[in-house]
Formats: sequence, structure tokens, C-alpha cells
Amino acid sequence: MKTFTGVREVFKIFQNKESYFLEINKQQSNSLIFNQIMLICGFAFLYGMMMGSYHSFLQSVVTGLKVIILFLSTVIICFPSFFIIQQVLGSKMSFRQMVVIVLSGVVLTATIALSFAPIVVVFQLTGGNYHFLQLLHVAIFIFAGVFGMRLMVDALKYACENKSIYPQIGVTVFRIWIIILAFVGIQLAWNLRPFLCEKHEEFKFFRKYEGNFYTAIVYSVEQLVSPGKTEKHELKKPPVNSPDTTGSVSGADKILNQIGK
Repeated sequence: MKTFTGVREVFKIFQNKESYFLEINKQQSNSLIFNQIMLICGFAFLYGMMMGSYHSFLQSVVTGLKVIILFLSTVIICFPSFFIIQQVLGSKMSFRQMVVIVLSGVVLTATIALSFAPIVVVFQLTGGNYHFLQLLHVAIFIFAGVFGMRLMVDALKYACENKSIYPQIGVTVFRIWIIILAFVGIQLAWNLRPFLCEKHEEFKFFRKYEGNFYTAIVYSVEQLVSPGKTEKHELKKPPVNSPDTTGSVSGADKILNQIGK
């Protein structure tokens, strides 16, 4: 019963985001933050399991754990800069209120992503292409992330306009911080890959090939459009003993011999 009440409290902010975070006291916020983290872990793990199930059960479990690490580590890495900058700008919000706002955005992101799970499962069961599924997951994370970030911005706007405890410039700075948050999340996701493996591949905890997230997306689009096309184009090297090269070398030797004499 307490668990259900805690979940309801977490989702209450979605219905009344303009004032809810201002009404919570310190005791309530501690339990609220705990419930938010539990929901993020639960929803992220379920979505990750669904992603990894395309390959195997082991990949499913590992991917579930990776998605949890991705969500939480992104917040942990980026939150200190957000908190310190807002304090410098003159924000009067407490540490707990800022944590509640940021975690609420992540909860909404994880919730929306998980809501797409049935759609992804349909594509997996009907023989979905690996590269198509990869792009689909990226699109889902972007779509869910936009709503999560919008929730944070709306809460800060309300604090700025209605309660005068948050400076106007803080909202602009927060938008920049969101971009940083996105890039950190992308970099962590690239380092934690693979989340989704092709069925013929062996299970791997991590991949070691070079490149970056953006080239991988371009490659997936190319493979989706032209499945038989490969990107490996080897440059033709000039022969070592070509006539021109041999001639130039022998000519140089003759000049050096003449100088020596």
C-alpha cells in the first residue's frame, strides 16, 4: 500500500507541476526522491530488458542494468554543475527541490520510453531489422527526453514567474545545461554499448571498435536504405618499385657518387 502511495506521489507532479515541488517539505521530499529513483530504475530496467531481448536473455538482463546506469550516471555527472550555477545566479530553491525537479524529468522520460515497449516488441516479433530497431530506440529516447526536459523547464519557469525564487536568466542557462546533459548521455550510451546486438553476434559486455554515436547512426541509416552496401573502401597504394620511383632513386645515387669523387 505504501509503495502504491509513493508511486502516486511521484506521478502527481505530472498533473500539477506548476506548484507541487514548492509544497513539499524536507521529510516528504526525502521519501519522494527515493520513490523517484526506484521508478527510474524499475522502468529503465524493463525497457532495457525489452531492448536486449532481441538477442538473448543474458543480453536482456545486461542491457536493463546498462540503461539504469545510463540514466542515473548522466544525472549524477551533470547535476553538480546545474546546482552550483543556479546558486551563483541567485536561485533560492533548496537542494531537494532541484533534485525533485531533475528526477521528475527523468521519471517522465523513462515512463514515456517504457510506454513504447509494446510497439517495439511488435517490430521484434515480426522480424524487425536490426538497424531499423536501433534507429527506433534512438527516436524513442529522443522523443521521451524532449518531454522530460520540457517538464523541468516548465517547473523552473513557474518558480521564476510566480514565486520569484528563481532568476529569469536561470531558465536560459538551464536550456544550455539540457544540451550538455544530452551530450553527456549520448557519450555514456556510446561507451556502454552494445544495448542491442544482432542475433548472429556473440554476447559482449562492451564493444571496442572506433567511431562515435553520430557515424553509427549514419551507418544504420545507410544499411537500412541499402542493406548490401558496405562502407569499406580501401585506398589504392602506389607500387613500391614503380618506374618513376626507381628512376628517381637511381638518378640520385649517380649524383651522390659523382660528388663523392
